[in-house]
Amino acid sequence: MKVEKIHHIAIICSNYEKSKDFYTNILEFSIIRETFREKRNSYKLDLRVGINDMIELFSFPNPSPRINNPENCGLRHLAFAVTNLEEVVTNLESKGVNVEPIRIDELTGKRFTFFKDPDQLPLEIYEQ
Repeated sequence: MKVEKIHHIAIICSNYEKSKDFYTNILEFSIIRETFREKRNSYKLDLRVGINDMIELFSFPNPSPRINNPENCGLRHLAFAVTNLEEVVTNLESKGVNVEPIRIDELTGKRFTFFKDPDQLPLEIYEQ
């Protein structure tokens, strides 16, 4: 078996309009397609990240809250590669996003930092 790549990342949000605004206006991901699924009373928003990557943003009535501790078992965080960390941090902060101080990865020597989406999902920006 050979896996070619990650096809998409799925995120369930608690407030669709707030998360849609965050991912499209704050992070500036472009919309591929937006679908309202009437039987589920739910939206599915496909977002383009970079050139080939995709996030599926889902809304569901009354989803269970996320376990916030990133050290809990399961998905820890999503990381996005950037070429200019300061530029991205400045842009996020200018839009009201609270960004942690920049750190250095002790294994690679690369710089990175974290911020959170509207549902407190930890997101990382990692300088290439």
